[in-house]
Amino acid sequence: MGKLDEFIKGLDNPNQISLMDIPEIDLYMDQVIQLFENKFKDSKRNDEEKILTKTMINNYAKAKLFFPIKNKKYSKEHLLLISLIYQLKGALSINDIKETLNGINKMITNDSSFQLEELYSSYLSLNTTNIASFQEQMSEHMDEVNKEVEKFEEDAQGYLQKVLLIATLANISNLYRRAAEKIVDEIIEERESQ
Repeated sequence: MGKLDEFIKGLDNPNQISLMDIPEIDLYMDQVIQLFENKFKDSKRNDEEKILTKTMINNYAKAKLFFPIKNKKYSKEHLLLISLIYQLKGALSINDIKETLNGINKMITNDSSFQLEELYSSYLSLNTTNIASFQEQMSEHMDEVNKEVEKFEEDAQGYLQKVLLIATLANISNLYRRAAEKIVDEIIEERESQ
């Protein structure tokens, strides 16, 4: 499965915004977009796909996914939050992302001792572990699919292998998404019970 194999091998060097990628100075929106486009360009499915646009950023701001900007500039904390939003939006609704990040935004604005960089660094560390686990699990899933596809006629096996793998990955993705949504629900319940 050529492209899939290339993708899995390419995960050894994931596209992520690292703490070193973010300048110490605040950035204007166009600079933020350029940073994300440069960093995530290899993760695009095609050339027409946009990583981040002005409309997206404005929608995130209107939905209060991050604390207000000052003087039309985005701080390092804003960029870290936008990076988290970028990662979360593939699995969660905008409202769920808002609920997830609400406490962080409050800590940033109300608690001068909170270090978002430390949390983000932990996220990057977990991401590395997740990639290794994913690569291992993909190999297992492919082995399981190959066993199942042997039941079918040989001339259809290549196509059916892809269909079964797509269905398997979609199912697993849905399970993880639902688990994440349940945790968001817990955050909401805990906040409402205070």
